[in-house]
Amino acid sequence: MNDATEDRDTVRPAVAADAAAVAAVTDAAYRPYIERIGVAPVPMRADHAADIAAGKVFVTGDPVVGLVVLERFADHLYLDSIAVHPEAHGRGVGRRLLEFVEARARALGLPEIRLFTNAMMWENQRIYPKFGYEAVERRVEGPYDRIHYRKRLR
Repeated sequence: MNDATEDRDTVRPAVAADAAAVAAVTDAAYRPYIERIGVAPVPMRADHAADIAAGKVFVTGDPVVGLVVLERFADHLYLDSIAVHPEAHGRGVGRRLLEFVEARARALGLPEIRLFTNAMMWENQRIYPKFGYEAVERRVEGPYDRIHYRKRLR
């Protein structure tokens, strides 16, 4: 792998200059779901600059094509959002990001990763189990019908 490929494939903490790209990738990734679920997905309304400043956002690609938003809790790492630009689908970006999340949780000494997805985002219900996540609960919160997942790390 050459240096340019390594740079493109690296997952790194986002910096303030990435805010516009984070917003653009998030918007592109989640926009198709608006019609399906009837409301804008929560990540589209996030304060990306604040999340970046808080050290929660990690990006990949040059230019940015994917990202995760993570939050550390005492007993788990919460995967708040994962977004891959539609033009980058099929290139392993999502896999790379999910592998990063697991490595990050392990590095932080956390035994579990948690996330949820909208029940109408049925693609995710096929993807997450392939990466070792198990559905643990389905809960309606306002206009959002969510399936909660966890991955226990051994």
